[in-house]
Amino acid sequence: MELSIRQVKARFAEAAAAAARGERVVVTKHGRPFVELVAAQTGSGMDFEKAAIVRRELGLDGLRVGLPADFDEPAFSRRVLSLSD
Repeated sequence: MELSIRQVKARFAEAAAAAARGERVVVTKHGRPFVELVAAQTGSGMDFEKAAIVRRELGLDGLRVGLPADFDEPAFSRRVLSLSD
């Protein structure tokens, strides 16, 4: 679907619905492509079940990571990066 800016203003709901369906919606300005409407990508978030399966497959199920007590202190980062005070 190709629409001018004026047409998109008048038929925005229709253009947005078309983009949500996966249709290519090109908005033109002075007859040239200006912008394209696309459906928003929804974040799927973390798949904890899949992560658990991968941890088991890699043998990382019992792995525990420990951090030093001073991990949050700025001096710790400076020390790790070998920066002078």
